[in-house]
Amino acid sequence: MFSEIITKFTGDFQRFVPYASATDRASWENLDDSWKSETIALGKEYLGYAYPYISATDFMEFLRTGNRTHFEDKSFGKRHALSALVLAECVEYSGNFLDDIVNGIFSICEESAWQLPAHNSYIRDTPQLPLPDTTRPVMDLFACETGAILATTYYLLKDALDAISPCIGTRILSELSHRIFTPYLNCHFWWMGNGKEPMNNWTIWCTQNVLLAVFFSDTSAELKAKVLEKACGSVDYFLAEYGDDGCCDEGAQYYRHAGLCLFNTMEILNAVTNDAFKVLYQNEKIKNIAAYILNAHIEDKYYVNFADCSPVAGRAGVREFLFGKQTENTDMMHFSAKDFIAGGKNALLLPAENNLYYRLQNGFTVKEIRKTAALEIPIQHKDIFYPSVGLFVTRDENLYLAVKAGDNGDSHNHNDTGSFTIYKDGKPMFVDIGVESYTKKTFSPQRYEIWTMQSSYHNLPEINGLMQQDGEAFKATNVTYTLGDSLAEISMELKDAYPTDCGIASYLRCAKLIKGDKIVITDHFSFRKESTDTSVVLNLLTYDMPKELSADKGIALQIGTLGNLTVASGKLLAIETLPITDARLKTAWEHDLYRIRIEADTDTLEMCIS
Repeated sequence: MFSEIITKFTGDFQRFVPYASATDRASWENLDDSWKSETIALGKEYLGYAYPYISATDFMEFLRTGNRTHFEDKSFGKRHALSALVLAECVEYSGNFLDDIVNGIFSICEESAWQLPAHNSYIRDTPQLPLPDTTRPVMDLFACETGAILATTYYLLKDALDAISPCIGTRILSELSHRIFTPYLNCHFWWMGNGKEPMNNWTIWCTQNVLLAVFFSDTSAELKAKVLEKACGSVDYFLAEYGDDGCCDEGAQYYRHAGLCLFNTMEILNAVTNDAFKVLYQNEKIKNIAAYILNAHIEDKYYVNFADCSPVAGRAGVREFLFGKQTENTDMMHFSAKDFIAGGKNALLLPAENNLYYRLQNGFTVKEIRKTAALEIPIQHKDIFYPSVGLFVTRDENLYLAVKAGDNGDSHNHNDTGSFTIYKDGKPMFVDIGVESYTKKTFSPQRYEIWTMQSSYHNLPEINGLMQQDGEAFKATNVTYTLGDSLAEISMELKDAYPTDCGIASYLRCAKLIKGDKIVITDHFSFRKESTDTSVVLNLLTYDMPKELSADKGIALQIGTLGNLTVASGKLLAIETLPITDARLKTAWEHDLYRIRIEADTDTLEMCIS
């Protein structure tokens, strides 16, 4: 798709001028007043900022202890500071921030490596090296993003930096050539794609940032042509991993690094080729990729989550708004505008965002997005089934039901095939935990020793004490669904998601929303004739504390103040507290979670949630 267009392109490359540089004072002075004042205020917080030194032992800590946050806090903190200072200088253009900007540029250029220690290898899924080889730069997500930050800085403030010393720009371009341009064209990293290796968000995220680095810099037409050809090939490899339905198998959080990076990649390609790629905004797959984030939205800050995705996946904002605009999706534009306003100052400034270009986009789009939000047009969410991932979503005025069919071979996979998520009145009721802070173990052969990855910590059964296993072979089969005005339901066979030695012959799960009334989840199972053990223990995870109610038969529980769960039969084994102590989980959950464990005493478990 993309390679075909660039192969046929015969025109001259245009300068990449998506937004005004700092010398265009009229454009910067015309920006949203609140964005400008808040941007200056944030920049002032970093005046005199002491850019931290990153030592060799900082880099080695990941291999020694498994901790990756100590290094990342230093690395990301430097980039947050530089981005804030650059935009403050662009707004004020007084020179007040320039010394700290120059310090930031040189501090980052003097780092031995731009990649994270967790990514310090040359071949996919091989052990990380303890220290970086400065003669062979590794191009990971954050090396590419660092290149984009420095190139955007160069584009925005070239004249001001040159007035101090031309050596500043020369240093930026030298580092970009050594760490980005040369390895990109002469080395193969797995995320670039070759038609054989599986792709994920890395492919398009890295490609977007390489393009920013190249086209914001003073580079030759020959280099640009070579980069464009390779980049278009990578985009095609990335898109080949998506179904036509556009579902992101890494979830809503990773959409920001996948679908939205596809959008910016397309914007760059169009800008430098006189809109040669613009026709692709009407491609059905790309329109579906754009709309995924709207369809995954539940209410307020919450999104349906699975795999490593958090239920609090970040507010939609400018990039979603612009993607909706280009794909002519007005529902997505109104949703993004409303969510942007709800995000307050964080959405306005993106202070925790490394990527300077995203912050720049904010500044030049705030006025337009505010006008759209002021229209106060209701957001239209639709029921949908994504066959490529097996994601089923339905809602009525009070209840929201999502079910994850598919398999356990997703990118960032958790063993969660068949699990469901339920919200009521926009609040979490039956939940998917998400993932703890990344460590060395997260992406290692020991991944599924981590509790949040295991099916027993999803809304799923243990069968004869065994949990689901990982891999594409462990999947839901015979999936059928109905999306109707009064009833929406999905059913699936889950026996293949479990190891064969659990003895199960069939485990049928049916989940339905009877609109305006209740949700019913029915599990019906049978064991193979030779099975002597026939134990099924259902795990259910709730956000609010369950309280046992009296029941004539079966089980009745009140889930916080939201509603009730009744189970027609079965024995309540335990209500356990799952302490939420991890920093990453605390960004999603304000208190501990709870796990209900129910032992089946018949061949059917029927749950009613109202």
